[in-house]
Amino acid sequence: MDDSKSHLLLQRNVNVKAIVTPRWKEEAQQQLQSQLNQIDNQLQQLEMQLQQVVSEMQRQTIQPPGPEATQQIESVKIQFNQRKSELLEQKNQLLQQLQQVQTLELNQEVSQGQVNSTFRIEPGDNLIEKMQVEILLRDGIVEEIRGDV
Repeated sequence: MDDSKSHLLLQRNVNVKAIVTPRWKEEAQQQLQSQLNQIDNQLQQLEMQLQQVVSEMQRQTIQPPGPEATQQIESVKIQFNQRKSELLEQKNQLLQQLQQVQTLELNQEVSQGQVNSTFRIEPGDNLIEKMQVEILLRDGIVEEIRGDV
């Protein structure tokens, strides 16, 4: 019998989990804080850009500005405020994640996402079991591979 016809190579998503350790918590908090700092910087830059754009538009229009110029300025402000709202929403989500990380208990398992894996399947294999594989990490090191590899 031709062995190449008695199996297939398939792709699967493998769940990656991490065990909460003091190191993991510290790294997760640092990463979230770094993202929060970036958003704060973007918010500051956005405010400065808005002031510059509005000042430039006011400088280029006759005084007092006509209805068209006023409408353009308001339109610019609306666009900047929409971007500001998006950044504030991201910041709020990060603050919630930071709070969740702080409340996690040590040795608890938390999801870290997924990776792709290729696996071999042959007649008689249980496809459902082969699809249910996960990797458990402790401080970035594989501690356990769960499921039918």
